[in-house]
Amino acid sequence: MKSIAISTIAAAVSLAFGAASAAEIMSKPQYQAGKKTIEATYKTDKLACKPLAENAKDVCMAQAKGREKVALAELEESFAPSHKSHYDVRIAKADAAYAVANEKCDDKAGNGKDVCRKEAQAARTTARADAETQLKTTDANATAAEKSANARDQADKKVAVARKDAQEDKLDAEYKVAREKCDALAGGAKDQCVSGAKARFGKS
Repeated sequence: MKSIAISTIAAAVSLAFGAASAAEIMSKPQYQAGKKTIEATYKTDKLACKPLAENAKDVCMAQAKGREKVALAELEESFAPSHKSHYDVRIAKADAAYAVANEKCDDKAGNGKDVCRKEAQAARTTARADAETQLKTTDANATAAEKSANARDQADKKVAVARKDAQEDKLDAEYKVAREKCDALAGGAKDQCVSGAKARFGKS
């Protein structure tokens, strides 16, 4: 799978559970009320899944659990906004969307199912890597802003390393998708596919 395709899926990961709203500091009573509302909504969502059967029910439950986890993470960000709480929201969205996408793969079979799972994993890896990069970049810049030019230089180096690590994680996830697709082939065609994937992603 090409980088642009993985990036598109990763974007859908975030959008699938709503855009993060601007964090607003709330009172403790508001926070507690928010948790009760989220709990009630989750119970309602679970009841809506009850009449469904087989994988449709599993997908519905994954969606319900995902919405709950994202809502709780967003509530925490509103109650105690920080770089970390914003990061936690992005991770919750990535993991929730992955859980749903992974369940939907059960509707497929054979190599199509394997590829579907690898694509879901790649999308989560991309989303999590982007969140990690943003957190490290924000923290490094905040620290450097309080210190000397030398600290700024060190912050820039940390950001560069974070971006490099994130890019490597993304490419590794894309490589796994490409290799999985080769399993649908046989003989020379499969060997050529594997060789092409290795060459494209710099694997030995």
